[in-house]
Amino acid sequence: MKFSRIIIPAILFFSVLGTAMPLLAQDTREYEERKARLEKEIGILDRQLSENASRSRSELSRLTLVRTKISGRRALIKESDRQIRRYSDDIYLTQRQINRLNARLDTLSSYYERLILNAYKNRDARLWYMYILASEDLGQAFRRYSYFKNLSAETRAQAGKIKDAREELEEQKARLRKLKAGAEEVRAERQAELAALQKEEAEAEKIVSDLKRNKARYQKELASKKRQVEALDREIQKIIEAAMKASKGKDGKTEIDYRLAEEFSKNKGRLPWPADGVVVDRFGQHYHPVFTNVKLPFNNGISIALPEGAGVNAVFDGTVKQIVVMPGYNQCVLVQHGNYFSFYCKLKSTSVKAGDKVKTGQKIGTVDTINGETQLHFQIWQGNKPQNPETWLRK
Repeated sequence: MKFSRIIIPAILFFSVLGTAMPLLAQDTREYEERKARLEKEIGILDRQLSENASRSRSELSRLTLVRTKISGRRALIKESDRQIRRYSDDIYLTQRQINRLNARLDTLSSYYERLILNAYKNRDARLWYMYILASEDLGQAFRRYSYFKNLSAETRAQAGKIKDAREELEEQKARLRKLKAGAEEVRAERQAELAALQKEEAEAEKIVSDLKRNKARYQKELASKKRQVEALDREIQKIIEAAMKASKGKDGKTEIDYRLAEEFSKNKGRLPWPADGVVVDRFGQHYHPVFTNVKLPFNNGISIALPEGAGVNAVFDGTVKQIVVMPGYNQCVLVQHGNYFSFYCKLKSTSVKAGDKVKTGQKIGTVDTINGETQLHFQIWQGNKPQNPETWLRK
Protein backbone atom coordinates (compact mmCIF):
# COMPACT_ATOMS: atom_id res chain seq x y z
CA MET A 1 0.00 0.00 0.00
CA LYS A 2 2.82 2.37 0.86
CA PHE A 3 4.48 1.70 -2.52
CA SER A 4 1.24 2.39 -4.41
CA ARG A 5 0.72 5.67 -2.52
CA ILE A 6 4.14 6.80 -3.76
CA ILE A 7 4.24 5.43 -7.29
CA ILE A 8 0.70 6.27 -8.49
CA PRO A 9 0.93 10.05 -7.85
CA ALA A 10 4.37 10.02 -9.50
CA ILE A 11 2.97 8.28 -12.60
CA LEU A 12 0.12 10.79 -12.74
CA PHE A 13 2.56 13.70 -12.38
CA PHE A 14 4.81 12.56 -15.24
CA SER A 15 1.71 11.87 -17.35
CA VAL A 16 0.40 15.41 -16.75
CA LEU A 17 3.84 16.91 -17.46
CA GLY A 18 4.17 14.94 -20.70
CA THR A 19 0.74 16.14 -21.83
CA ALA A 20 1.43 19.75 -20.80
CA MET A 21 4.48 20.13 -23.05
CA PRO A 22 2.69 19.81 -26.43
CA LEU A 23 -0.32 21.70 -25.04
CA LEU A 24 1.85 24.72 -24.23
CA ALA A 25 3.23 24.72 -27.77
CA GLN A 26 -0.31 24.58 -29.17
CA ASP A 27 -1.53 27.29 -26.78
CA THR A 28 1.44 29.48 -27.70
CA ARG A 29 0.67 29.11 -31.42
CA GLU A 30 -2.99 29.99 -30.81
CA TYR A 31 -1.95 32.91 -28.60
CA GLU A 32 0.39 34.23 -31.31
CA GLU A 33 -2.39 33.92 -33.92
CA ARG A 34 -4.96 35.77 -31.75
CA LYS A 35 -2.32 38.37 -30.82
CA ALA A 36 -1.40 38.93 -34.47
CA ARG A 37 -5.07 39.33 -35.42
CA LEU A 38 -5.73 41.86 -32.63
CA GLU A 39 -2.55 43.78 -33.43
CA LYS A 40 -3.56 43.91 -37.10
CA GLU A 41 -6.99 45.30 -36.16
CA ILE A 42 -5.43 47.89 -33.83
CA GLY A 43 -3.04 48.87 -36.63
CA ILE A 44 -5.98 49.45 -39.00
CA LEU A 45 -7.70 51.63 -36.38
CA ASP A 46 -4.48 53.57 -35.75
CA ARG A 47 -4.23 54.44 -39.45
CA GLN A 48 -7.92 55.41 -39.52
CA LEU A 49 -7.43 57.70 -36.52
CA SER A 50 -4.37 59.30 -38.10
CA GLU A 51 -6.27 60.00 -41.32
CA ASN A 52 -9.36 61.04 -39.40
CA ALA A 53 -7.38 63.60 -37.41
CA SER A 54 -6.12 65.31 -40.56
CA ARG A 55 -9.22 65.11 -42.76
CA SER A 56 -12.37 64.76 -40.68
CA ARG A 57 -14.05 66.91 -38.10
CA SER A 58 -16.39 64.16 -36.82
CA GLU A 59 -15.54 63.71 -33.15
CA LEU A 60 -18.19 60.99 -32.84
CA SER A 61 -16.45 58.93 -35.51
CA ARG A 62 -13.12 59.48 -33.77
CA LEU A 63 -14.59 58.42 -30.43
CA THR A 64 -16.01 55.26 -32.01
CA LEU A 65 -12.60 54.34 -33.45
CA VAL A 66 -10.77 55.04 -30.18
CA ARG A 67 -13.25 53.01 -28.14
CA THR A 68 -13.07 50.14 -30.63
CA LYS A 69 -9.29 50.25 -30.31
CA ILE A 70 -9.59 50.27 -26.50
CA SER A 71 -11.76 47.16 -26.73
CA GLY A 72 -9.15 45.46 -28.91
CA ARG A 73 -6.38 46.53 -26.55
CA ARG A 74 -8.23 45.06 -23.56
CA ALA A 75 -8.71 41.81 -25.48
CA LEU A 76 -4.96 41.79 -26.18
CA ILE A 77 -4.19 42.26 -22.47
CA LYS A 78 -6.63 39.47 -21.62
CA GLU A 79 -4.82 37.18 -24.06
CA SER A 80 -1.50 38.10 -22.40
CA ASP A 81 -2.93 37.32 -18.95
CA ARG A 82 -4.10 33.91 -20.15
CA GLN A 83 -0.70 33.13 -21.67
CA ILE A 84 1.14 34.25 -18.51
CA ARG A 85 -1.04 31.92 -16.42
CA ARG A 86 -0.22 29.11 -18.83
CA TYR A 87 3.49 29.81 -18.54
CA SER A 88 3.24 29.92 -14.73
CA ASP A 89 1.55 26.51 -14.66
CA ASP A 90 4.23 24.99 -16.89
CA ILE A 91 7.05 26.63 -14.93
CA TYR A 92 5.62 25.08 -11.74
CA LEU A 93 5.35 21.60 -13.31
CA THR A 94 8.84 21.82 -14.82
CA GLN A 95 10.36 22.92 -11.51
CA ARG A 96 8.71 19.95 -9.80
CA GLN A 97 10.15 17.66 -12.46
CA ILE A 98 13.59 19.14 -11.84
CA ASN A 99 13.22 18.59 -8.10
CA ARG A 100 12.23 14.95 -8.70
CA LEU A 101 15.15 14.40 -11.06
CA ASN A 102 17.56 15.87 -8.51
CA ALA A 103 16.20 13.51 -5.87
CA ARG A 104 16.51 10.57 -8.29
CA LEU A 105 20.09 11.52 -9.10
CA ASP A 106 20.93 11.60 -5.40
CA THR A 107 19.51 8.06 -5.01
CA LEU A 108 21.28 6.75 -8.12
CA SER A 109 24.58 8.36 -7.12
CA SER A 110 24.39 6.93 -3.60
CA TYR A 111 23.80 3.44 -4.94
CA TYR A 112 26.55 3.89 -7.51
CA GLU A 113 29.00 4.88 -4.79
CA ARG A 114 28.20 1.70 -2.88
CA LEU A 115 28.78 -0.37 -6.03
CA ILE A 116 32.13 1.29 -6.63
CA LEU A 117 33.14 0.75 -3.00
CA ASN A 118 32.24 -2.94 -3.18
CA ALA A 119 34.11 -3.30 -6.46
CA TYR A 120 37.16 -1.71 -4.86
CA LYS A 121 36.99 -3.95 -1.81
CA ASN A 122 36.75 -7.04 -4.02
CA ARG A 123 39.28 -5.99 -6.60
CA ASP A 124 41.54 -9.00 -5.70
CA ALA A 125 40.14 -12.13 -7.40
CA ARG A 126 41.63 -14.37 -4.65
CA LEU A 127 39.35 -12.72 -2.12
CA TRP A 128 36.36 -13.57 -4.35
CA TYR A 129 37.31 -17.23 -4.44
CA MET A 130 37.82 -17.41 -0.68
CA TYR A 131 34.46 -15.70 -0.08
CA ILE A 132 32.70 -18.17 -2.41
CA LEU A 133 34.45 -21.20 -0.86
CA ALA A 134 33.40 -20.08 2.60
CA SER A 135 29.73 -20.43 1.64
CA GLU A 136 27.60 -22.62 3.89
CA ASP A 137 25.97 -24.46 0.97
CA LEU A 138 25.93 -24.66 -2.79
CA GLY A 139 23.02 -22.20 -3.14
CA GLN A 140 24.82 -19.51 -1.16
CA ALA A 141 27.98 -20.12 -3.16
CA PHE A 142 26.07 -19.67 -6.42
CA ARG A 143 24.46 -16.43 -5.23
CA ARG A 144 27.87 -15.05 -4.18
CA TYR A 145 29.38 -16.05 -7.51
CA SER A 146 26.49 -14.34 -9.40
CA TYR A 147 26.95 -11.22 -7.31
CA PHE A 148 30.66 -10.89 -8.14
CA LYS A 149 30.05 -11.78 -11.77
CA ASN A 150 27.32 -9.08 -12.20
CA LEU A 151 28.97 -6.40 -10.08
CA SER A 152 30.89 -4.87 -12.97
CA ALA A 153 27.91 -4.97 -15.34
CA GLU A 154 25.60 -3.43 -12.74
CA THR A 155 28.14 -0.71 -12.05
CA ARG A 156 28.23 0.19 -15.76
CA ALA A 157 24.41 0.05 -15.96
CA GLN A 158 24.10 2.35 -12.94
CA ALA A 159 26.55 4.79 -14.49
CA GLY A 160 24.37 4.81 -17.63
CA LYS A 161 21.25 5.59 -15.59
CA ILE A 162 23.04 8.48 -13.91
CA LYS A 163 24.14 9.84 -17.31
CA ASP A 164 20.57 9.62 -18.69
CA ALA A 165 19.13 11.28 -15.58
CA ARG A 166 21.65 14.13 -15.82
CA GLU A 167 20.86 14.67 -19.50
CA GLU A 168 17.14 14.78 -18.75
CA LEU A 169 17.81 17.17 -15.88
CA GLU A 170 19.73 19.51 -18.19
CA GLU A 171 16.90 19.35 -20.74
CA GLN A 172 14.38 20.30 -18.07
CA LYS A 173 16.60 23.13 -16.84
CA ALA A 174 16.89 24.45 -20.40
CA ARG A 175 13.11 24.16 -20.78
CA LEU A 176 12.63 26.04 -17.51
CA ARG A 177 14.93 28.86 -18.69
CA LYS A 178 12.99 29.07 -21.97
CA LEU A 179 9.64 29.14 -20.16
CA LYS A 180 10.79 31.91 -17.82
CA ALA A 181 12.14 33.95 -20.75
CA GLY A 182 8.84 33.49 -22.61
CA ALA A 183 6.84 34.54 -19.56
CA GLU A 184 8.99 37.64 -19.10
CA GLU A 185 8.55 38.58 -22.76
CA VAL A 186 4.75 38.33 -22.49
CA ARG A 187 4.79 40.34 -19.23
CA ALA A 188 6.83 43.08 -20.92
CA GLU A 189 4.37 43.14 -23.84
CA ARG A 190 1.48 43.32 -21.38
CA GLN A 191 3.05 46.33 -19.65
CA ALA A 192 3.42 48.08 -23.01
CA GLU A 193 -0.22 47.32 -23.85
CA LEU A 194 -1.35 48.69 -20.47
CA ALA A 195 0.56 51.92 -21.09
CA ALA A 196 -1.04 52.23 -24.55
CA LEU A 197 -4.47 51.50 -23.05
CA GLN A 198 -4.10 54.25 -20.48
CA LYS A 199 -3.12 56.69 -23.23
CA GLU A 200 -6.12 55.69 -25.36
CA GLU A 201 -8.53 55.96 -22.43
CA ALA A 202 -7.23 59.48 -21.78
CA GLU A 203 -7.74 60.31 -25.47
CA ALA A 204 -11.33 59.01 -25.29
CA GLU A 205 -12.02 61.17 -22.23
CA LYS A 206 -10.69 64.23 -24.07
CA ILE A 207 -12.96 63.54 -27.06
CA VAL A 208 -15.94 63.17 -24.71
CA SER A 209 -15.11 66.56 -23.18
CA ASP A 210 -14.83 68.14 -26.65
CA LEU A 211 -18.19 66.69 -27.67
CA LYS A 212 -19.87 68.07 -24.56
CA ARG A 213 -18.45 71.52 -25.26
CA ASN A 214 -19.57 71.41 -28.91
CA LYS A 215 -23.01 69.85 -28.62
CA ALA A 216 -24.55 72.27 -31.13
CA ARG A 217 -21.99 71.38 -33.81
CA TYR A 218 -22.45 67.68 -33.11
CA GLN A 219 -26.25 67.98 -33.49
CA LYS A 220 -25.70 69.57 -36.90
CA GLU A 221 -23.39 66.70 -37.94
CA LEU A 222 -25.90 64.16 -36.63
CA ALA A 223 -28.73 65.73 -38.64
CA SER A 224 -26.61 65.54 -41.81
CA LYS A 225 -25.69 61.93 -41.10
CA LYS A 226 -29.32 61.05 -40.47
CA ARG A 227 -30.33 62.47 -43.86
CA GLN A 228 -27.63 60.41 -45.59
CA VAL A 229 -28.70 57.20 -43.81
CA GLU A 230 -32.37 57.75 -44.61
CA ALA A 231 -31.57 58.45 -48.27
CA LEU A 232 -29.51 55.26 -48.48
CA ASP A 233 -32.25 53.18 -46.82
CA ARG A 234 -34.86 54.54 -49.24
CA GLU A 235 -32.65 53.82 -52.23
CA ILE A 236 -31.94 50.24 -51.09
CA GLN A 237 -35.63 49.53 -50.52
CA LYS A 238 -36.44 51.04 -53.92
CA ILE A 239 -33.83 48.86 -55.67
CA ILE A 240 -35.00 45.71 -53.86
CA GLU A 241 -38.64 46.38 -54.69
CA ALA A 242 -37.71 46.93 -58.33
CA ALA A 243 -35.67 43.69 -58.34
CA MET A 244 -38.54 41.71 -56.82
CA LYS A 245 -41.03 43.28 -59.24
CA ALA A 246 -38.82 42.53 -62.25
CA SER A 247 -38.77 38.89 -61.19
CA LYS A 248 -42.52 38.50 -61.73
CA GLY A 249 -43.66 36.61 -64.78
CA LYS A 250 -46.67 37.30 -67.02
CA ASP A 251 -48.91 35.24 -64.76
CA GLY A 252 -48.01 37.46 -61.79
CA LYS A 253 -46.04 34.77 -60.01
CA THR A 254 -42.60 35.71 -58.71
CA GLU A 255 -39.78 34.04 -60.60
CA ILE A 256 -37.04 33.98 -58.01
CA ASP A 257 -34.16 31.54 -57.82
CA TYR A 258 -35.32 29.94 -54.57
CA ARG A 259 -32.72 27.21 -54.91
CA LEU A 260 -30.01 29.86 -54.71
CA ALA A 261 -31.88 31.54 -51.85
CA GLU A 262 -32.02 28.22 -50.01
CA GLU A 263 -28.28 27.72 -50.45
CA PHE A 264 -27.68 31.26 -49.19
CA SER A 265 -29.88 30.57 -46.15
CA LYS A 266 -28.10 27.28 -45.39
CA ASN A 267 -24.82 29.19 -45.18
CA LYS A 268 -26.00 31.46 -42.38
CA GLY A 269 -23.08 31.91 -39.99
CA ARG A 270 -20.63 30.60 -42.59
CA LEU A 271 -20.54 33.33 -45.25
CA PRO A 272 -17.05 34.75 -45.88
CA TRP A 273 -16.44 38.32 -44.81
CA PRO A 274 -16.57 40.85 -47.67
CA ALA A 275 -13.22 42.22 -46.45
CA ASP A 276 -10.74 41.60 -43.65
CA GLY A 277 -11.05 44.42 -41.14
CA VAL A 278 -12.58 45.60 -37.86
CA VAL A 279 -16.29 46.11 -37.22
CA VAL A 280 -16.60 49.66 -35.87
CA ASP A 281 -20.35 50.20 -36.24
CA ARG A 282 -22.85 47.41 -35.59
CA PHE A 283 -26.36 46.58 -36.73
CA GLY A 284 -29.40 47.99 -34.94
CA GLN A 285 -30.51 50.91 -32.84
CA HIS A 286 -27.81 52.64 -30.81
CA TYR A 287 -27.63 55.68 -28.57
CA HIS A 288 -24.98 58.36 -28.55
CA PRO A 289 -22.06 57.33 -26.31
CA VAL A 290 -21.95 60.75 -24.64
CA PHE A 291 -25.48 62.18 -24.96
CA THR A 292 -27.13 58.95 -23.90
CA ASN A 293 -30.68 60.22 -24.47
CA VAL A 294 -29.94 60.89 -28.16
CA LYS A 295 -30.79 58.12 -30.64
CA LEU A 296 -28.39 57.55 -33.51
CA PRO A 297 -29.83 56.68 -36.94
CA PHE A 298 -30.89 53.01 -37.07
CA ASN A 299 -28.10 51.00 -38.70
CA ASN A 300 -29.33 48.44 -41.23
CA GLY A 301 -25.83 47.00 -41.62
CA ILE A 302 -22.31 47.15 -40.25
CA SER A 303 -19.26 49.30 -40.96
CA ILE A 304 -15.88 47.56 -41.33
CA ALA A 305 -12.67 49.60 -40.97
CA LEU A 306 -10.14 48.53 -43.62
CA PRO A 307 -6.64 49.40 -44.87
CA GLU A 308 -6.67 52.04 -47.61
CA GLY A 309 -7.41 50.54 -51.04
CA ALA A 310 -8.52 47.16 -49.63
CA GLY A 311 -10.45 44.86 -51.95
CA VAL A 312 -14.12 44.04 -51.34
CA ASN A 313 -15.51 40.62 -52.29
CA ALA A 314 -18.95 39.10 -52.86
CA VAL A 315 -20.09 36.98 -49.92
CA PHE A 316 -22.05 34.51 -52.12
CA ASP A 317 -22.97 33.61 -55.68
CA GLY A 318 -25.43 36.04 -57.19
CA THR A 319 -26.26 38.68 -59.79
CA VAL A 320 -25.30 42.34 -59.65
CA LYS A 321 -28.63 44.19 -59.79
CA GLN A 322 -27.45 47.78 -59.69
CA ILE A 323 -24.60 50.16 -58.91
CA VAL A 324 -25.60 53.52 -57.44
CA VAL A 325 -23.78 56.57 -56.09
CA MET A 326 -25.07 58.01 -52.80
CA PRO A 327 -24.02 61.10 -50.79
CA GLY A 328 -21.68 60.03 -47.99
CA TYR A 329 -21.43 56.49 -49.38
CA ASN A 330 -19.91 56.98 -52.86
CA GLN A 331 -20.43 53.87 -55.03
CA CYS A 332 -22.69 51.08 -53.80
CA VAL A 333 -23.17 47.61 -55.33
CA LEU A 334 -26.32 45.53 -54.78
CA VAL A 335 -26.04 41.76 -55.40
CA GLN A 336 -29.13 39.52 -55.53
CA HIS A 337 -29.10 35.93 -54.20
CA GLY A 338 -32.64 34.70 -54.89
CA ASN A 339 -34.78 36.65 -52.44
CA TYR A 340 -31.69 37.65 -50.45
CA PHE A 341 -29.58 40.74 -51.19
CA SER A 342 -26.09 41.83 -50.14
CA PHE A 343 -25.14 45.49 -50.33
CA TYR A 344 -21.60 46.94 -50.48
CA CYS A 345 -21.15 50.68 -49.95
CA LYS A 346 -18.36 53.29 -49.77
CA LEU A 347 -16.49 51.87 -52.76
CA LYS A 348 -13.90 53.92 -54.62
CA SER A 349 -14.05 51.71 -57.70
CA THR A 350 -16.00 48.69 -58.91
CA SER A 351 -14.91 45.72 -61.03
CA VAL A 352 -18.45 44.57 -61.89
CA LYS A 353 -21.47 46.04 -63.65
CA ALA A 354 -25.24 45.55 -63.47
CA GLY A 355 -26.26 42.13 -64.81
CA ASP A 356 -22.92 40.44 -64.05
CA LYS A 357 -22.93 37.02 -62.39
CA VAL A 358 -20.56 36.90 -59.42
CA LYS A 359 -19.11 34.02 -57.44
CA THR A 360 -18.40 33.70 -53.71
CA GLY A 361 -15.19 35.56 -52.91
CA GLN A 362 -15.05 37.36 -56.27
CA LYS A 363 -13.71 40.90 -56.05
CA ILE A 364 -16.38 43.50 -56.78
CA GLY A 365 -14.43 46.66 -55.98
CA THR A 366 -12.08 48.56 -53.67
CA VAL A 367 -12.99 50.54 -50.56
CA ASP A 368 -12.92 54.34 -50.58
CA THR A 369 -11.62 56.79 -47.97
CA ILE A 370 -14.34 59.32 -47.16
CA ASN A 371 -13.63 62.14 -44.68
CA GLY A 372 -10.64 60.24 -43.35
CA GLU A 373 -12.62 57.01 -42.85
CA THR A 374 -11.67 53.94 -44.88
CA GLN A 375 -14.72 51.83 -44.09
CA LEU A 376 -16.94 49.41 -45.98
CA HIS A 377 -20.64 49.71 -45.20
CA PHE A 378 -22.20 46.27 -45.65
CA GLN A 379 -25.80 45.11 -45.46
CA ILE A 380 -27.80 41.88 -45.95
CA TRP A 381 -31.54 41.87 -46.68
CA GLN A 382 -34.11 39.08 -46.88
CA GLY A 383 -36.73 40.53 -49.16
CA ASN A 384 -37.51 43.93 -47.67
CA LYS A 385 -36.23 43.03 -44.18
CA PRO A 386 -32.69 44.04 -43.15
CA GLN A 387 -30.63 41.35 -41.39
CA ASN A 388 -27.81 41.57 -38.89
CA PRO A 389 -24.79 40.73 -41.10
CA GLU A 390 -22.68 39.47 -38.21
CA THR A 391 -25.08 36.56 -37.67
CA TRP A 392 -24.52 35.54 -41.32
CA LEU A 393 -20.76 35.90 -41.50
CA ARG A 394 -18.16 33.45 -40.20
CA LYS A 395 -17.22 33.83 -36.56
